[in-house]
Amino acid sequence: MTEAYIYDAVRSPRGKGRPDGALHELTSVALSARVLDAVKERNGLEGHAVEDVIWGNVTQVGEQGGCLARSAVLASGLDERIPGLAINRFCASGMEAVNLAANQVRGGAGHGYIAGGVEMMGRVAMGSDGAAIAVDPGLAMKTYFVPQGISADIIATEYGFTRDEADALAVESQRRAAQAWAEGRFDRSVLTIRDQNGLPILATDEYMRPATDMQTLGALRPAFKDMGEVMPGFDKVALMKYPHLERIEHIHHAGNSSGIVDGAAAVLVGSAEFGRAHGLKPRARIRATAKVGTDPTIMLTGPVPATQKILKDSGIGIRDIDLFEVNEAFASVVLRFQQAFDVDPALVNVNGGAIAMGHPLGATGAIIIGTLLDELERQDKELGLATLCIASGMGAATIIERV
Repeated sequence: MTEAYIYDAVRSPRGKGRPDGALHELTSVALSARVLDAVKERNGLEGHAVEDVIWGNVTQVGEQGGCLARSAVLASGLDERIPGLAINRFCASGMEAVNLAANQVRGGAGHGYIAGGVEMMGRVAMGSDGAAIAVDPGLAMKTYFVPQGISADIIATEYGFTRDEADALAVESQRRAAQAWAEGRFDRSVLTIRDQNGLPILATDEYMRPATDMQTLGALRPAFKDMGEVMPGFDKVALMKYPHLERIEHIHHAGNSSGIVDGAAAVLVGSAEFGRAHGLKPRARIRATAKVGTDPTIMLTGPVPATQKILKDSGIGIRDIDLFEVNEAFASVVLRFQQAFDVDPALVNVNGGAIAMGHPLGATGAIIIGTLLDELERQDKELGLATLCIASGMGAATIIERV
């Protein structure tokens, strides 16, 4: 089987997903095109250099609808002969794009791909596509559907995580992100996004709150308590599914949950032949990929079985992994991962995560792969694992090895 390598990884800064966010003036297509152009220019890709652009985005409606990947190719400086494939695996869409590209290369279906994703959450609201699992009564009742925030609180209740533990993880995420930016750890991968006149719009992640402390977070009211206990009363649905729980402990709020942001990211994936043809040196080999389905009510536990599967399939042990990126959708997701594998927290999300910098749904999977690669290089380490929880009960993972 042909080996699949990562040659480059780039991303935009993450802007606040609001009308006053720095990136709000850009559409998903426009931001995607800027990232694709950066991949093209940084790696000297001319003509029909790659087989396809595989692009993830979650809320595929309105200006994020249609085949956004093809629109982004046409809006960019890439050759019009390069097609585009838009995919959606919810929060893992960007990772799934990279994994799909890698497996296409490994299977001999082309030598090079650009893969990644985008989400402009300030322009296209999460949930505005009317996902069936949330709005179809028959499916929602069958699956005991509850919103993700309730799912995160179920994890905390089931596995015994406290509000203080979740808040401490959030404070540490903010501290690590601020330190990473101060030390220039993202300089290689983060693009300065400019407007149509070439003037800079955003150069750093905009969402961070580095002054966050336990006292600040302690003043925040649980975000999902009312929808759980009052109207529409999702706690009752959860307790029907998990009758062994006496009640749901609501520990999550805006400060220990991922931020709503805008952003895009791309990874250049190719064979050894692709690298030779374009004079490029591979940075990492994609060792393994995995995806799983999980309980759709608790929903967000997917990183655990996805990691179990990828380790079994690859023959790699958990202690062989040097660094981990576990998407901080909610604090309890990361706490559960660390608990399940007895992983040293110092090895997880070394540069902070989505609690500090935000979670642009369709892009995050590609972002954390790039962040993992940069950190493996900075620390001169070899193996890294990236994983995400996924809406409606799924999980995905990728293992990369520096070369």
